[in-house]
Amino acid sequence: MGIRSVLSKPFAKYIVNQQNKWASRPVESQESIKTAIVKKASETAFGKDHGFKDIKSYEDFKRAVPVGDYEVIRPYVDRIKTGEPDVLWPGLPSYFAKTSGTTSGTKYIPITRDSVPNHINSARNALLNYVHNSGNSQFLDGNLIFLSGSPIMTKTSGIHTGRLSGIVNHHVPAYLRSNQMPSFETNCIEDWEEKVDRIVEETCKKNMTLISGIPPWVQMYFDKLTLKTGKPIKDIFPDFSLFVYGGVNFAPYRAKLFESIGKTIDSVETYPASEGFIAYQDTLDQEGLLLLLDTGIFFEFIPADEYYNEHPTRLSIGEVKTGVNYALIINSNAGLWGYSIGDTIQFVSTDPYRILVTGRIKHFISAFGEHVIGQEVEKAINHAVKEQDHTEITEFTVAPQVNPDSGLPRHQWFVEFGRPPENMEQFASTIDQKLRQLNSYYDDLISGNILEQLEIVILKKNSFIDYMKSQGKLGGQNKVPRLSNDRKIANVLIKNRE
Repeated sequence: MGIRSVLSKPFAKYIVNQQNKWASRPVESQESIKTAIVKKASETAFGKDHGFKDIKSYEDFKRAVPVGDYEVIRPYVDRIKTGEPDVLWPGLPSYFAKTSGTTSGTKYIPITRDSVPNHINSARNALLNYVHNSGNSQFLDGNLIFLSGSPIMTKTSGIHTGRLSGIVNHHVPAYLRSNQMPSFETNCIEDWEEKVDRIVEETCKKNMTLISGIPPWVQMYFDKLTLKTGKPIKDIFPDFSLFVYGGVNFAPYRAKLFESIGKTIDSVETYPASEGFIAYQDTLDQEGLLLLLDTGIFFEFIPADEYYNEHPTRLSIGEVKTGVNYALIINSNAGLWGYSIGDTIQFVSTDPYRILVTGRIKHFISAFGEHVIGQEVEKAINHAVKEQDHTEITEFTVAPQVNPDSGLPRHQWFVEFGRPPENMEQFASTIDQKLRQLNSYYDDLISGNILEQLEIVILKKNSFIDYMKSQGKLGGQNKVPRLSNDRKIANVLIKNRE
């Protein structure tokens, strides 16, 4: 065993012990965060505008701080972009994480000196939890790859600006840099396909032991490796033992990814966002991700079905229940206040607080009043794959068909298969029946002859890669939306039906 793997075990034990302390005091941990960040931001422009000095309780906080998306804080961010200090957080941010929004265009998310540890230490701690729970630390002695965006930065009034993954790349601990892949030069390539080709060349003869990235882009990397070598991944990288992922539900990709590898390996799920590192998998055998209640973020939760109400219910950690779909709101030492990051979550445990990401607050189908969410379509298609277990899904998305050429309106599922089911009609029926079990509104519409059974639209190979390329969103942290309430994506994809 190498020095990294040896030293990681006592450090992992220490980190898990510290984690258990705050996880056992969730309400106190969150109250402490709230008090600290409100006090520190009380002399900022936002703090003065919203009476932070008069906030004594959570009820005061809710009255003072409005909930909203990027548009609510955009005027303050615009002031920071001119170089004005002390606007959302004392001083100027260390970085702007530049990200594309669906409604707000390009967003500039501040990352401050105080919030950097949330991003860096949380990623580290996710791996240390795995080391502690599994006993496997040898992967730290091999080569590690993080498939991510370019680390190249620009400046906005002197503030370093770039993708979150690129910012994080600049903070990889020194003890990991010597075995980190790809090279800095390759990581700076903007064109994703060219970049993956270069990564294949650099890594195909290395001892890769950990691979991290969003599953569909990792699959693209694996496909190119196998095409070059004619071997499954396990033969190219015999010591590859840990896959780290985040950003999407792994289940739809699992079968095809593990077939490409040629064996089942351990995986660790994380929940990073430009706005903050939210949660990570802290166990090997229990459902859900541990919500990080002690890393500078004060969380709030709005029941998803109230999100668009004029005065929705706002809850703190001690008030949530399992099984309820919540919109996630954050207040943080990055200077984000009442900020809706657009995700919906459910708690699967409150001792400790573990969550599942269930979808996006704006990504749903309710063209007919059914309000189908991402978690439901993923559960339905995963159920169908298990019923015909040789089936492999490459990617999929769902859209409403309101005006079909014949028959009743329906949902159209655009699916690119790695391996299609033997019985496509039964596959569609299984998905439909499961979705009816999961969503009573959808069931009512089917039984009431308002909608007919969903339709599977089979797409040609690489349809989703071509679509993402056409949108300038190939690779990195970009993801295909699972659900749309319109036909924008569907009208492009349908041209590639088989």
